[in-house]
Amino acid sequence: MKLPRLFRRSEQAPQTRSYDAATSSPRRFQAGQSRFSAYGPETVAAGPMIRSRARYSAENNALAAAAIAAWTDSAVGPGLMPTSQHPDPAIRTALDTGFRNWAKRADASGRSDFAGIQAAVVRAERIDGEAFVMWQGGKLLHLPPEQLADLTTDTIAAGVELGDDSQAIAFHVHPSRPDGIQATYAPPVRVAASEMLHIFETRGPGQIRGVSALSPVLLTLSELDGLEDALLTQSKVAALLSVILSDQNNITAEDPFTEGQSLEPGAMIRMAGNWKVDAIAPQQTQQAEAFLQHLSRRIAAGVGVPVHLVNANVSDANYSSLRAAMVAYRQRIERYQWQTLVPQFLNPVWNRVATLTALDLGLELDDALFEVEWIAPKQPWVDPQKDSSATISLIENGLMSRRQAVAELGYSIEQLDAEIAADRERETTLGLEFSVPLKEQMESKS
Repeated sequence: MKLPRLFRRSEQAPQTRSYDAATSSPRRFQAGQSRFSAYGPETVAAGPMIRSRARYSAENNALAAAAIAAWTDSAVGPGLMPTSQHPDPAIRTALDTGFRNWAKRADASGRSDFAGIQAAVVRAERIDGEAFVMWQGGKLLHLPPEQLADLTTDTIAAGVELGDDSQAIAFHVHPSRPDGIQATYAPPVRVAASEMLHIFETRGPGQIRGVSALSPVLLTLSELDGLEDALLTQSKVAALLSVILSDQNNITAEDPFTEGQSLEPGAMIRMAGNWKVDAIAPQQTQQAEAFLQHLSRRIAAGVGVPVHLVNANVSDANYSSLRAAMVAYRQRIERYQWQTLVPQFLNPVWNRVATLTALDLGLELDDALFEVEWIAPKQPWVDPQKDSSATISLIENGLMSRRQAVAELGYSIEQLDAEIAADRERETTLGLEFSVPLKEQMESKS
C-alpha cells in the first residue's frame, strides 16, 4: 500500500494548519470556512509546532502546569502495579515477584523505577502528545519525540514505518549524544516495533503521531497571560497618584523631566507655567475577575481536568459539586488508563518481563503467562466514610465482589488476604484481638 497520499498534505495549501494552536494566522476563522482534513496528515503537520508551544506553556504557565500535574497524579499516582492471573498459584507468585524485582531497576537511565517511568510517560504524552520508550538491555529508555526522524517515503510516515495493515512495524530513530542532544548529523537507525513502545491517545482513524492534550487551550493560555499582563500594567498605572504644581508666572519652558523624573505613586512634580498638562485617569476594567475565572474554566474543560484542580480555587464549591466534577473526571481517567496506557504501554511491558521471568525459571511459555490484572492507584473521595459504607452495602447485597472493592482501593486481593492472614496469626500468637474493644480485653484478662 502506498502511503504518501494519506500522510502528505494537499499541495494546494501546503501552509494550512487546521489546528489553531499550530497556526500564526488570526485565531478565529470566518464562520463556515474552517476545515479539518484527515487525521493522519493534520496531526503530522501540526504536531511539532504544537509540541513546542505546549512545552513552553507547561513550563511557564501555572494553570497548564497544574492541569498536567493533576492528570499525571490521577492516572499514575504511585504507579499502576500488575498482579498475575495465571491459574497456577505458584507460577502466579513467581511472576509477580519477578516483575517487582525488575520494576526496581526498570529505568535504563538509573534515575527512577517503573512507577517513575509511568509518570514520565504520562506527563510526556499529555504535553508532547506522545511518548516513546525503547527497550535497552532489558530496561526501558524514555526518548523525546523529536529523536524520531522527520522522514516520509512510500512506506514511512513521519519516521514511523507502516505495514500493509497500517500497523507500525518499525521506527526510524536518530542516535543521540550522552548529553541528550539529538545527533541529527547521523542517519536514523531502524528500530523494530517490538523494541519500541509508542504511547499516544488517538483522536481519529489514520493517526500515527500524537498531538498534545494542551492543543485546544494553547491560544487561551496565551491570551490569559496577555490579559493578566495588561491588567497588571493597568493597575500599576491606576496607582500612579501624583500631584502636579504649575507655576503660572514661570515661563522658562524648561523640561521638568530632564532629570529622569516620571510619574510614580506620591510624586510631586512642579511644572512651568507655559507647560500644558493633560491628566490621564485610567480606570480599572470592570468584571475582570469574572472573565479570568471564565478563561480558567475554559482551560480546565479543554484539558479535561476539574477547574478546582487547575486554579486551586474551591471557594464557590460544595460537597455535591466537587463530587459531581470528580465522578466525571475519574471516568475520563479510567478510560485513559484502560484504553491507552494499559494496551499501549503496560501490557507490552508485562508480556516482555513475564516472558523473561518464565525463561529464567524454566517455565512453559503459554498464553496464561500474559493474563494480568493492573491495579490502579486508589482515588480518594471527599467523604471516605460514606463511600466505604456504600461499598459494604454493595458487597452485602451481591452487587459487587470483594475483589472489585479491593481493586478500587488500589490493592491486589491476593496480597491483601495474605497480609490479613499474617496479621491474624501474629495477633493470635501475641494474644491480641483488635475486633474487641480494649476495655473488654483488659477486663477479660483480669
